[in-house]
Amino acid sequence: MNMQYENSSKLRSLKLNRRNSAVLAVMLFALAAVALPAAAETINPADPDSFLADGKGNDSLQLVTFFLFFVGYISMGAAFIFFMSERSNVGPEHRTTMTISALIVGIAAFHYYYMRGVYVEHQVVSIEYRYMDWIITVPLMALKFPSLVGKDAITDAKFLGMGFTGVCFTGALIMISFGYLGEAGLLMDGSQTGGILGLVLGGVGWAMIIVATGTPWSSGKGVDNDKIPENLMWSANALRWFIVVGWIIYPLGYLFSPKADIIDLGGDGELLMGIAYNIADMINKIGFGVVAWMGAKKAAEATA
Repeated sequence: MNMQYENSSKLRSLKLNRRNSAVLAVMLFALAAVALPAAAETINPADPDSFLADGKGNDSLQLVTFFLFFVGYISMGAAFIFFMSERSNVGPEHRTTMTISALIVGIAAFHYYYMRGVYVEHQVVSIEYRYMDWIITVPLMALKFPSLVGKDAITDAKFLGMGFTGVCFTGALIMISFGYLGEAGLLMDGSQTGGILGLVLGGVGWAMIIVATGTPWSSGKGVDNDKIPENLMWSANALRWFIVVGWIIYPLGYLFSPKADIIDLGGDGELLMGIAYNIADMINKIGFGVVAWMGAKKAAEATA
């Protein structure tokens, strides 16, 4: 009887996975059908370099920047579809985790579509759309941590009078706000000192998030490792690796920001900044969701 139930369960699971794969394929095709014509319109077949901006940096860097915007839009959109299709394949306690993962990449895909348009039309790597994206997605990334490890693993410890969620949200706001002020040249009349100040103060917000979530080798002030289920420990530490190490790419990109005026490379600086941010977003936002999905799948298998 148990064998029959097991086989029946496996058969239903196989059918569900096939159905999800079919839905995923159709939605990816639809996404590409929208995106590819948009990309084609930006390039004149008679002049493949028609979208490049004369005198605004190295042509190769411009080409890489353009395609990273395009790849970013497609990959974020594909990740959104994947996370939503996998939502039904994890336990009820982790469906919120999958929803948050989908929201993060879905919002990013929307902003990447517009950033690509700004770059093609005006040859500018938009920091305004970038920071609009980050002010929404970074707090969501912090919120995903407790949704994965469970509320029992979140401690009642306070830092600056705030609990886990308060520290993460405040840290994210500090990090994004001072980062934008520095990159927009709004600190100390846009001087180099103002750019450095924005980088340092933004780093304080980053440090607050690390204090709350912990590191791969230690519990955070707001997280008790002993209460994280064993099958979720790997995913929890992987999320910490993204926060502690993966996010390093962002301050590296900030160094090249023209208005922050820390490293002056002319037009190449803006392009290098855009390339670094695009790579960092794809690695961290998609990777953040993938490791959370892997943990949720392990938890569902253990429960079954």
